[in-house]
Amino acid sequence: MADQSLTRRGWDSVWPAPAKLNLFLHVVGRRPDGYHLLQSVFRFIDRSDLLRFAPRDDGEICLLTPIPGVPPEQDLTVRAARLLQSASACRQGVDIVLEKRLPMGGGLGGGSSDAATVLVALNQLWGIGFSRSRLQEIGLGLGADVPVFINGENAFAEGVGEKLTPVEVPPAWYLVFEPAVQVSTALIFGAPELRRDTPAIAATDWRSGFGRNDLEAVACSRFPPVAEALACLRQLAPARMTGSGACVFAEFPTPDAAEAVLAQLPEGLTAWIAEGLSAHPLCM
Repeated sequence: MADQSLTRRGWDSVWPAPAKLNLFLHVVGRRPDGYHLLQSVFRFIDRSDLLRFAPRDDGEICLLTPIPGVPPEQDLTVRAARLLQSASACRQGVDIVLEKRLPMGGGLGGGSSDAATVLVALNQLWGIGFSRSRLQEIGLGLGADVPVFINGENAFAEGVGEKLTPVEVPPAWYLVFEPAVQVSTALIFGAPELRRDTPAIAATDWRSGFGRNDLEAVACSRFPPVAEALACLRQLAPARMTGSGACVFAEFPTPDAAEAVLAQLPEGLTAWIAEGLSAHPLCM
């Protein structure tokens, strides 16, 4: 990420971890080791988890706001900090406070974004000085979506998500609908009926509105609330699922257009509007 923006932040700063949307997501093959080969466009939006850090001199990594049901050794923020510690031989520790605003199992990349922000922040705060590409290598060990958040640009992604080509995405606002369900990414990718042979395209051939989400059919069949959310939103606007679900979204050219559709959704649903970003907020 842009060094000049990061040097303005210190231990007293709030570090954002923004959500992403997959504007399309195709499964174009599968490697011999079982990992799926994907093509997608990642678009950052202005809804974020928030992280704060405080130094420790005992070398310990402590998440002061643990997520219920997630042991610390499995939490991506803790794992990210420990990986950076190990890779750099850093002896400093840190207290981490995570304000979770993005749903778990929602396909918005919240956990991956949290991990990326931890790597970027502690690389700065601990004075490690790793390059962005080195942080992306470390991040890939935590999940395929982590590198795009470290890279900091809206991007056409290939491979397992690590091959990134910057793309210009038109200004847009998004109505995001959160079904009341958490979707297991492993279950979706492990489904035998998942389509894995969509023809690949060149990054330069992508255009706004192109493609579909190949994971959508599996998510809808295994998690009925996802199918119900899509059916509800599609009565009002073209919609698709992001990531492996559960969240679904529709794109609009203006915030007023998005607000008009939001007002028509039934009461009691969790839905909100976010602006598409031109870059990760730590690069802006």
